[in-house]
Amino acid sequence: MPTLILVRHGRSTANTAGLLAGWTPGVALDERGTQQAAALPGRLTGLPIAEIVTSPLQRCQETVRPLLEARPEVPAHTEERIGEAHYGDWSGRKLAELKDEPLMDVVQAHPSAAAFPGGESMRAMQTRAAEAVREWNARVERDHGADAVYLMCSHGDIIKSLVADALGLHLDLFQRISVEPCSITAIRYTRLRPFLVRLGDTGDLASLAPHEEAPSGDAPVGGGAGAP
Repeated sequence: MPTLILVRHGRSTANTAGLLAGWTPGVALDERGTQQAAALPGRLTGLPIAEIVTSPLQRCQETVRPLLEARPEVPAHTEERIGEAHYGDWSGRKLAELKDEPLMDVVQAHPSAAAFPGGESMRAMQTRAAEAVREWNARVERDHGADAVYLMCSHGDIIKSLVADALGLHLDLFQRISVEPCSITAIRYTRLRPFLVRLGDTGDLASLAPHEEAPSGDAPVGGGAGAP
């Protein structure tokens, strides 16, 4: 079965503003995110990408644009099911305010029981994304062969949930996974089991340096802004 390259969108204006964007319209890449997107074709040089699939949200569409321009022969598709989590009433709110919501403790420690007010549950988010990947795996294998490589550009929580699915981890453990903006995660699917072969690879170790402020111990909902 194919190898899936998962790219998280580049850093967005919501990331730097500390907002939980969700499906809020008009959330674009910021200056650094635009630079990250511009570097993506070079990072993927040598990979024979058969198909490019992206979330419908603007920040993902902008992330893959330089890659599509560099590889105009590669078919491109939009897939609703790998769009960001539907955060409902939380969409567009500041993460600093949301941390005091009682539900945030559930999102962090017991996400399989978390459902966003006016939005979807985290279980539903993972299920739709995993179903999309399995259907695309079958389609890519049918059209391009079992050794094909294809790319999906999606969002932090979606990618983390797909990694958990690939590793056989319960969704309650997915907050232990971190993927930075424009990072590359690769999963090689086989008939019996997937293999995680890259996780959150940015080629940049800056995020490992000590921070001025001590980390809170909570996972950044939506994925976070990455290294400063």
